[in-house]
Amino acid sequence: MVTGRNENLTGRIRLGMVGGGNDAFIGGVHRIASRIDDQFELVAGALSSTPEKSRASGEALGLPRVYDDFKQMAVREARLKNGIEAVAIVTPNHVHYSAAREFLKRGIHVICDKPLTSTLADAKKLVKAVEASDALFVLTHNYTGYPMVRQAREMVAAGAIGKIRVVQVEYPQDWLTVEQDFKQAEWRTDPARSGAGGSTGDIGTHAYNLACFITGLVAVELAADLDAFVPGRQVDDNAHVMLRFEGGAKGMLWSSQVAPGNENALRIRIYGETGGLEWAQEDPNYLWHTPFGEPKRLITRGGAGAGDAAARVSRIPPGHPEGYLEGFANIYAEAARAILAHRTGAPTPSDVIYPTVQDGLKGVQFIDACVKSAKRNAAWVAL
Repeated sequence: MVTGRNENLTGRIRLGMVGGGNDAFIGGVHRIASRIDDQFELVAGALSSTPEKSRASGEALGLPRVYDDFKQMAVREARLKNGIEAVAIVTPNHVHYSAAREFLKRGIHVICDKPLTSTLADAKKLVKAVEASDALFVLTHNYTGYPMVRQAREMVAAGAIGKIRVVQVEYPQDWLTVEQDFKQAEWRTDPARSGAGGSTGDIGTHAYNLACFITGLVAVELAADLDAFVPGRQVDDNAHVMLRFEGGAKGMLWSSQVAPGNENALRIRIYGETGGLEWAQEDPNYLWHTPFGEPKRLITRGGAGAGDAAARVSRIPPGHPEGYLEGFANIYAEAARAILAHRTGAPTPSDVIYPTVQDGLKGVQFIDACVKSAKRNAAWVAL
């Protein structure tokens, strides 16, 4: 069923949403992020797994067009003169592939939450679907949008810490320390919907993506020790992972959702031949740089020592916090620049940076390798 009216919105990119109904946290995040720079207008949605919930959510949001399911939405929107140009997919992981495929094959750009898919087979099929489509695909690893993450990446590329030797990254939380029965916990601990990885898929992929994004390194092997500490849990809630990168660098990754006292404590430390860098998500406007043999230096967002890469994705003066929502918004802003270029047939601007379907594939390969390694008593597995 379709409800509402068609509107001709000019200027802004017409956006649809799959998932993200009234009781979905991440849907609200995507809606806020898409509007921060006023480049998107949400005009259509298939917002829930049931028609009744979808219609109720659409009415609450005041959407012009509301659909019972994503396939109906993709077919109809592709036919409308003023149909959506892009769709945000914010469902549980097992729906990502089937939903993205329907829009990609109709030339509608896709902005998809991570991880890419719930299985490696689906991830590979989605890569092929993207390659066969003229549409763009953007994966919302939002931490890549933080200004000081961009600063760290710029410094590494410029040789500020020399050749990288060691990467340590962690993402501990505590919200699944005991069994939970609300919606967000329910699907994230169900392998049929989340995939084989628990903490590895939900937050380990963020840590892995961040390590690769900042350093530019490519992981070639890993050894993983996974645990499900909560009795009866079918996916991991704690992971210790050793990484080997091309060029000889070594890494350690810890993801946990059973670490009391931690909320969203994503942190990365990178050590090279001439210095080190350290950044923490819960204090995101600060980056520590330590040249070997010298005192630690604090680089602040917008402050002395911060470069163009950070400045380009900053919105407000230094000293005013920017964080999670703005990081998400930066991914949407990058997507908007690429989509607007696509409108005119122009190439994507060379300075546009966003996670791609290939980054998503690497994330699912990471999860798959972690599960395989753990089953083999933490044996090394090739990526």
